[in-house]
Amino acid sequence: MSVLPLPPALRRGRIATCLLFACVGMVVGTWSARIPAIKRDLGLSDGQLSIALLGFAAGAIIGMQLVGHLVERFGAAGVMVPAAVAEGLALITPGVAPNLVLLTGSLLLLGTVHGTLNIAMNTNAVEIERAAVRPMLSSFHAVYSVGGFLGAGIGGAFAYLSRTPTQTFAAVAVLVVALAVWARRWAYAAPHVPESHVDTTPAGRIGGVALLGALAFCCLVGEGAAADWSTVYLRDSLGSSPGFAAMAYAAFAISMMLGRLVGDGLTARFGPVTLVRGCAALAAAGLGIALLIGEPVAGIIGFACLGAGLSCIAPQVFSAAGNRDPARASRVLARVVSIGWVGFVAGPIMIGALAEVTSLPVALAIPVLLAVFIAATATALRPARPA
Repeated sequence: MSVLPLPPALRRGRIATCLLFACVGMVVGTWSARIPAIKRDLGLSDGQLSIALLGFAAGAIIGMQLVGHLVERFGAAGVMVPAAVAEGLALITPGVAPNLVLLTGSLLLLGTVHGTLNIAMNTNAVEIERAAVRPMLSSFHAVYSVGGFLGAGIGGAFAYLSRTPTQTFAAVAVLVVALAVWARRWAYAAPHVPESHVDTTPAGRIGGVALLGALAFCCLVGEGAAADWSTVYLRDSLGSSPGFAAMAYAAFAISMMLGRLVGDGLTARFGPVTLVRGCAALAAAGLGIALLIGEPVAGIIGFACLGAGLSCIAPQVFSAAGNRDPARASRVLARVVSIGWVGFVAGPIMIGALAEVTSLPVALAIPVLLAVFIAATATALRPARPA
């Protein structure tokens, strides 16, 4: 069956929102690439750096909680563009922070606008997907991954040229602000959605938003585990070289991006429940078998399977959350994404704590078990039933 082309307004709106997803990815990728320089310049210990990074996490959760009312008043398109400009400008502040206190405050600010933009642009993406009557959210998240690679590349290039973090952040800020201004011209302003009649009983809420939040939590624990522990696992637990160990996260990130590029087509063919169940099974089996084998090559393949398996889960969870109550999509998304964000932050900490009393290979079974849970509860992605 051929797919009809999008109306011009939706096509332009899709491009505009993709630009903002790319901007968010660039900001995160650039910041991550220059963390070592920030740590060195300020003379921070690992513990002090962790405090500063918690400022970003706390700010993101604050922004996610505040944005629902703003989106309902001004619309997702009216919030996401100013938030993107603010995120670009806020990126400069960590580069000029002279000490730990101001660095933590600057990351709190950056995290707050990041959380605001995250919810606003995902809400707009869901609005475009709903208007187009076809799966689209995976492609938006794929663009975020591309932006992350681009940001990391920019950060690495500036580091290679011995440029300061401030110079790096200022250059990316100019690019982000320019893309945000461009996106403003094409942003899709969704029409008003009347109150929807979904199951709002306590049982309906527990079986709906809370379970979607649990799925997001489980998925992002896996993403956080790959980001923080994949390289450490290959280097320290399996004894591979530093260069080879770095390939573990690269395999994870690339397979996640590729999975998201084909995710919309897979969703249209199999439906969200079947797709997420299959993806979760791939993630659990791939990483689980790799941990049992305990060889470096198997580890890279295992994290590649984890990335491919997790790639389509978060977009489908966010899509289900945004469509559960279209009139309050931003509030529902804020709850679900906030719970998922807690998983991204707390998951690596849990794995590290368990590794202290057992071993890292045993602790990495946590994302495997959580992927099994996702497969078992994927029916939560079915549309909400009428009240």
